[in-house]
Amino acid sequence: MRIFKVRSFLLFAFVPIFFGCVSPSPGKESSANATPSSVEMSKEKGRAGNSLKRKVAIARFSNETTYAKGAFYDKENDPLGKQTLDILSAKLAASGKFILLERSDLNLINAEKELLGITSQAVGADYLIIGSLTKYGRKNTGETGLASRTRRQTVEAGVAIRLVDVSSGQIIYSEEANGMAETESKTVLGMGSQAGFDATLSDKAIEAAVSQLVENIVNNCMDRPWRSYFISVEGDSVLISGGKSQGLKVGDKFDVLLKGKMVKNPQTGMMIELPGSKVGSVTVIQTGGSDPVNEWSLVSLDAKGIGTGNLSAYIIQEME
Repeated sequence: MRIFKVRSFLLFAFVPIFFGCVSPSPGKESSANATPSSVEMSKEKGRAGNSLKRKVAIARFSNETTYAKGAFYDKENDPLGKQTLDILSAKLAASGKFILLERSDLNLINAEKELLGITSQAVGADYLIIGSLTKYGRKNTGETGLASRTRRQTVEAGVAIRLVDVSSGQIIYSEEANGMAETESKTVLGMGSQAGFDATLSDKAIEAAVSQLVENIVNNCMDRPWRSYFISVEGDSVLISGGKSQGLKVGDKFDVLLKGKMVKNPQTGMMIELPGSKVGSVTVIQTGGSDPVNEWSLVSLDAKGIGTGNLSAYIIQEME
């Protein structure tokens, strides 16, 4: 009888110690490969000096994976492709470096303008972004122990983009990035957190992949000099395209370049433009207009020998 009491005491004493060591773990989430500080880093970099905004349009973003492509799949209304495009647009806008131009839903905008009787005017982009969702998958894994069970839900996504310089048609940047998001739940002796599939993991995995690309897009666009063109040169009145929304302000000074000769590259068969020659400079003395469509800047001209008969032969370029 005495032995039974001792064993019972030891058994009940062991149970709370066991639960204290292996306590139920609440569900937790993690996201790999995300770089949420990329946009913030770009903002800090831009505050150091004058940052002229580039006009960027996302021309196409498609879903090239086989996920959810059944018999009734509609390529024009693919949710994953549109979701990736929206995430990229939001992050580029948050960087404060670009004037983003609508291309994917441009037909909807034009249809609304027709209802209002507004003449449609399109703004040309400096750079086009073309991309696709190249990889998407989700899986459930788990581990079962003597008294515990762990369930892990994981989503992986891959995004590829190309950045095209509209003036030359050349791809100046191309990269693919992968993102992963996962959540974990754990039970001990039947107690603990239990959860069905977390649908937000898709958003987090795609966002993690896109976040890696944003800073490189910003750097590749901003490393190239900002350009503008003459609108009108009549005596002392000289107007160039671009204004306040792109970051131009009174006192800004730019180079005036005579466009280089176009020659054919025998290796690629493509026409390339030779470097232009500097013929002078302009200084902004006034800005006007209300949006990127009609904005202009009045400048003073310090350039001798500019032929006003062929204004398209010149480029206004950011000083390096």
